[in-house]
Amino acid sequence: MSDAPESSAGAPDRWGERLPRKLGTLSAIAVLVGSTIGSGIFRSPAVVAADIDALVPFVLAWVLGGLVALAGALTFAELGGMFPRTGGIYVYIREAFGKLPAFLFGWAELLILRPAAYGAIAVTSAEYTWRVLGHDPGRALLGLDFLAGLGLGEGRSVSLAQGLAALFIVVVGVVNYRGIRLGAIIQNVSTALKVAAILVIVGLGLAVAPDVLPPVEAVAARPADAPAPGSLAAFGLAMVAVLWAYDGWSDVGFVGGEIRDPAKNVPRAFIFGTAVVVGLYLLIDFVYVDVIPLEQMPGRPLIAADVAEALIGPVGALFVAGAVALSTFGTLNGSMMTGPRVFFAMAEDKLFFRGLSKVHPKHGTPSGAIVLSMVLGVIFVSVQGFAELADQFVIGIWPFYALAVAAVLVLRRRRPELERPYRTWGYPVVPLLFLSAALYLLGNYALRETGKFVLDVLIVLSGVPVYWIWRRRAGR
Repeated sequence: MSDAPESSAGAPDRWGERLPRKLGTLSAIAVLVGSTIGSGIFRSPAVVAADIDALVPFVLAWVLGGLVALAGALTFAELGGMFPRTGGIYVYIREAFGKLPAFLFGWAELLILRPAAYGAIAVTSAEYTWRVLGHDPGRALLGLDFLAGLGLGEGRSVSLAQGLAALFIVVVGVVNYRGIRLGAIIQNVSTALKVAAILVIVGLGLAVAPDVLPPVEAVAARPADAPAPGSLAAFGLAMVAVLWAYDGWSDVGFVGGEIRDPAKNVPRAFIFGTAVVVGLYLLIDFVYVDVIPLEQMPGRPLIAADVAEALIGPVGALFVAGAVALSTFGTLNGSMMTGPRVFFAMAEDKLFFRGLSKVHPKHGTPSGAIVLSMVLGVIFVSVQGFAELADQFVIGIWPFYALAVAAVLVLRRRRPELERPYRTWGYPVVPLLFLSAALYLLGNYALRETGKFVLDVLIVLSGVPVYWIWRRRAGR
């Protein structure tokens, strides 16, 4: 399949895509790498160490997480080459299983996953920005006493972190509204800087003898029903944190309709981008365990800062705080580049407001979908207490990952005539490996966190009546 000329705004290209193709290979890889590396790798190892108390299983968890992400990327590479359209997972599920399962994915993205991502990432970036500037991110910025008169409680306020987070969301929204090429420039620069920051920590860890860190205070007691550290059930819970750190390897598919020469560049972005992330994660994890004993990790919520401080003194903690602020800002930009494309694809299928399917005549972007995403993100950071719901819904995207990977198996049998510029390496073992990991992860979560799992399922299924309403509306 040869490259197609860029389509003008609103004019479909040979794949039926109306958004102009402006992203090259490096920009597509930067979208994946930048969307994946946020704050997770700077924090998650401490969470994983709370469930895994031995070095070999700890390393194994990160290796397995990398293999699962690579298996997913290798499979999505085939789907992205077949369907280089805006929407990624939404399109893959729709082509294999129909519009209802695809809509439920978009519904979950709309209701919680995407606004949660914007809000959580933006707040993290804002908190570390204020710390670098020497201010308390929790200090009140704006009082909301008028809410008490509405029966919404007293003493509510918007903190410095929330205010700056809302500003960050608006900034990246405006940037991406004005063109994906401008968003790609920010993504390329921020990705290069965050990769450089990780390599600096790795280089220092290999070259500098660390100072002995003082022991941390006793780790908070684990919940009574938590599995014993080192048990198989605890390993399963640790894998949730590992796979959350790797999450983002699928995001480049959302902008598949805006990548030049997609038959080559979409598979390349999935495979090479994920390989870069896995390599960086394993390198920095090696430095973590080399500097800090495993039993000391659970009490260090920002382990990267502790490692940097041990290597180069107090300036190390400031360096990592700046790196996390920059890294999460780049992740926020990547999420704003990719997420609105799901709503755009839903609107094109007449399963969402038709106005969101419009392409901006000047900027060539899904402008309405981007504005909606900005509003959702700002609402998220303004509502206190919503973060807990978002955190427990992290697992909610995994059934859709599994469906999208299973789409390769289904389409190989149902539609063998489709042109496949890239075929999944190791088929069918690689997709089956991913599906096995997804089944284990979901099964372990359902057994250990039954209430939360049921709530996740109910939230997704609440989209079924909404789907039929939109179908009837589109029919009229």
